[in-house]
Amino acid sequence: MTRSSAVATTCWVDGRLVGDAPSVLATDHGLTVGDGVFETCKVIDGHVFALTRHLRRLARSAAGLGLAVPDVELVRSGITDVLAAAHLPFGRLRVTMTGGPGPLGSDRADVAPTYVVLASAVQRPTPSAAVAVVPWVRNERSAVVGLKTTSYAENVVALAYARRRGAGEALFANTRDELCEGTGSNVLLALDGRLITPPLSSGALAGITRELLLEWAQRGGLPIQERAVGMAELSDADEVALMSSTRDVQPVHAVDGRLLPAPGPLVAAAAALFARAAAADSDP
Repeated sequence: MTRSSAVATTCWVDGRLVGDAPSVLATDHGLTVGDGVFETCKVIDGHVFALTRHLRRLARSAAGLGLAVPDVELVRSGITDVLAAAHLPFGRLRVTMTGGPGPLGSDRADVAPTYVVLASAVQRPTPSAAVAVVPWVRNERSAVVGLKTTSYAENVVALAYARRRGAGEALFANTRDELCEGTGSNVLLALDGRLITPPLSSGALAGITRELLLEWAQRGGLPIQERAVGMAELSDADEVALMSSTRDVQPVHAVDGRLLPAPGPLVAAAAALFARAAAADSDP
């Protein structure tokens, strides 16, 4: 595993910080067949936001994929080592767990998992984003629906499609022609004076930012409804926002070229609520 890209990345693998020396076997199942799970967290001034929730979801994804229970203490020690070396005012932390070295097919070997912790500085999110709807769909009945797996090729293709159209994120429908999610984000809309987000039954990942906003909105009296959203309704939305660990609640200023207020009043209220609550508790 080398880091020849322009982005400086601090890397820890299976208990030790590594430099440019090879550190993951070529036969690792995470590399050969995408047999792994991961979490991406926001880092602010060297501290990971909502780490406990992220590690809890890592365990859920591992269980759903049939992997071993993650060694949380080992992962936490890796995070501590990486953050001490990285010195990040604002960045992205990624924790990956794979099935370990295995055969060149879908069968697993009876081996210990591989753990990788990475951290790098990233740009703070822009005030708003443009999105494009892609012609491919999420399968809400997939064997890995709701799991944050390392099999991300579908997202790479979709995001490239969006980039070619001047957008920073791609949006998927599901097989029922309902709005599902982005490549790395959940979606929030304002329709008829109410905030709405697609339910997890749409096939969307249970995003941590989405989860927290729903909880905080309930306490703060901000009405947000979870319900199925037909793709035709996306064209009627008065406001749209993306929710993710590094975006927080980010207004959308264009959907397939259709301009929107960014932010409109409801999205602005949601973003402000999230910012206040997150500032008060770094590990809610």
